[in-house]
Amino acid sequence: MTQRLERSSVSRRLAYVVISVVFANYLGNAFFYVLQVSATFPRIVSSLACLLTIGYLQLRVFSRPGADLRSSRAYLALGAMVLLVYVPMPFFPSGWPGMPGFLAGSALLVLPNRVRWLAFGAVVLSNGLIQSFYVPTLPLIGQAYYVVGSTVSGLVVYGLSRLPTLVRQLETARSELAELAVSQERLRFARDLHDLLGFSLSAITLKVELARKLLGAHTERAMRELAEILGIAREALTDVRAVASSYRELSLSEEIESARSVLTAAGVAATIETCHPELSPRSRTVLATVLREGVTNLLRHSNATRCAITIRGSDELVSIDIANDGAPAEVSADRGSGLTNLATRTTAIGGSLLAQTAPGGTYRLHAEVPADSAPEKKPASGAGTARPAIATTFAQVLLTSVVIGYLLTTTMLVLNEYARIGAAGIVLTAIGIFSTVGLALGVVSRPRIRLSLAQRCWVLGALAAFVYVPQLVYGDPYLGLTGFLAGSAALMLPPRVGWPVFSAVVASQGVIFGVNGFNAVEIAYGVMAAMNHGLVLYALTRLRSMVSELHEAREELATAAVAQERLRFARDLHDLLGYSLSAITLKSELTHRLATADPDRARQELTEVLEISRQALADVRSVALSYRELSFDEETQSAQALLSAADIDVTVQIDACDQLPTEVKVTLATVLREGVTNLLRHSKAEHCEIVLSSSRYLVTMDIVNDGIPTIERKSSDGSGIGNLTTRVRALGGDLHAGLTPEHTYRLRAEIPLPLN
Repeated sequence: MTQRLERSSVSRRLAYVVISVVFANYLGNAFFYVLQVSATFPRIVSSLACLLTIGYLQLRVFSRPGADLRSSRAYLALGAMVLLVYVPMPFFPSGWPGMPGFLAGSALLVLPNRVRWLAFGAVVLSNGLIQSFYVPTLPLIGQAYYVVGSTVSGLVVYGLSRLPTLVRQLETARSELAELAVSQERLRFARDLHDLLGFSLSAITLKVELARKLLGAHTERAMRELAEILGIAREALTDVRAVASSYRELSLSEEIESARSVLTAAGVAATIETCHPELSPRSRTVLATVLREGVTNLLRHSNATRCAITIRGSDELVSIDIANDGAPAEVSADRGSGLTNLATRTTAIGGSLLAQTAPGGTYRLHAEVPADSAPEKKPASGAGTARPAIATTFAQVLLTSVVIGYLLTTTMLVLNEYARIGAAGIVLTAIGIFSTVGLALGVVSRPRIRLSLAQRCWVLGALAAFVYVPQLVYGDPYLGLTGFLAGSAALMLPPRVGWPVFSAVVASQGVIFGVNGFNAVEIAYGVMAAMNHGLVLYALTRLRSMVSELHEAREELATAAVAQERLRFARDLHDLLGYSLSAITLKSELTHRLATADPDRARQELTEVLEISRQALADVRSVALSYRELSFDEETQSAQALLSAADIDVTVQIDACDQLPTEVKVTLATVLREGVTNLLRHSKAEHCEIVLSSSRYLVTMDIVNDGIPTIERKSSDGSGIGNLTTRVRALGGDLHAGLTPEHTYRLRAEIPLPLN
């Protein structure tokens, strides 16, 4: 994990270097054209000032991770960019055609979803129209070249600026999302505790009190109550074991060795055969549970002398057979976790369980489970969990669009040379261009394709042929995508080799330009174009891989946090309740025997049972409370992280709430959690504002967003608006949800504060 995070940090720093170099090349290319055409001192100074300002705005305002791109500062910067792009056009018509790409990319970053793509399209189309105005003889293919070129550069600016921000958001959200997963597990633990044990322990307490009163005067009635107490206590102990085991992942190999050791110690001849594929954690845990319970039942309820355990299966299905020669008198599900619990666990993952007595006094327990069980459904955590997948898809679409854009611009340049190279030249260069792009998209930029070093060298050799042959045959360096070879070398070779090869390929483009008689400005353009092609291919491919790596790292952290919480819960449950329920069971059995023989002693035992049951009930409540009570501060942090991970701008204004009553803070935390969850599930918001204000008599919380919900409904667990309203009204407050005159959606909770 540490190594992965270090790689992510290195990649992030490298991404910033790549962004700076690519943007500098775009700006440097424009400046070289200014130098080439009427390079007077005023023109040089003014153009340089405009270009440096564009670069500053792009790097320090639009591309800076964490920048508020919906602020007035961002909109002012976008307005300044409009002036810097269009005002110099009449003065530098041949040097400024690349600048609209900065404006188009910045518009995608700053403007809302509803208008940003319209603005992007308007900017790139305007570039072709403006160039045709300044060059009346410009052919249609030339206009298309400028439109496609600004489209590509706009996407490059947008992508290189956006992806590092997404990566930073994912890094920031890792721990918060892991905590959110733990919080959801805690709520599930608390629900199971109350559902399974709260009622049982309350019933035991009441019945013990009744039985103690009945002893002596109504002994027969007391005996019936004691029998019911025993039944409830045994069932509660089974529930404790079931809940604890369901939160603990068992090791099949450890259970096999344990079974072998226990059976041997009990004098049972054990034969164990295992041959099975790699199992998913859930399937492995279920098989381990079946093995444990099967061996336990054998030792408790049979007089077996031999036992055969066989575990075998294929990639789809794995089975376990536990056969012994001591068939029990009856098959009961009331002991331990029982056959009923085992059947439930196997069925839950798509398996089956069979227990039967065979002729000859043998007993067989057979279970089948899928080798790769369907993962257990986790509580929804909103769009934050889907965001990494969206970011990865976004990176792939962006990379594909940019590479295809380069393909189109190069193809247009080739078609413009038709009179010189003829149809055969067009065919040869087209083969080179399309083959280069095909290898870049189909092989080089695919991290899942694993190639040996020799295979990578073959790919680079093919790219070199497709890139260099058309240039050497027709003497026109514009005909090859040399930068794709450079970027592929950086991606496919070890860094100590890849980057020198990258530099050599970029330098070779300058050599080819010089050999073909181009001037210094054109040579500089060729070098910068090759460098940009290579860096863009490298950056977009690496950043996509980094998003995937961070996604995996976040999942691992969340899984580890949940696993740790499960183990802690199982330990608390056994430590607090296992002993208490066992003591209740044993003392109830003793009382049942003493009820007629020694009523005074029986009454004394019942008093102890009552004390134990009351303490156990208090333990259940304390454990459940520690897992259930929400923290408003933690929920605020989780809401910020979750909304940021979902690419929703969030503004939080929270008054000091340390002095608020506990029940008010817990209720506000619940409203905040459900409000954010509903926002992520049922709206397409881009901005959310969370405001908590309090006075001496009233506390108010508003959750406002600009995404009108598509539906309003209760969540599946009953935590919807109706339940929130009930909770708020229980404190004398009120809850309102609906549209505002500003066409936003607001959830408001108002809770009065008690007077001191």
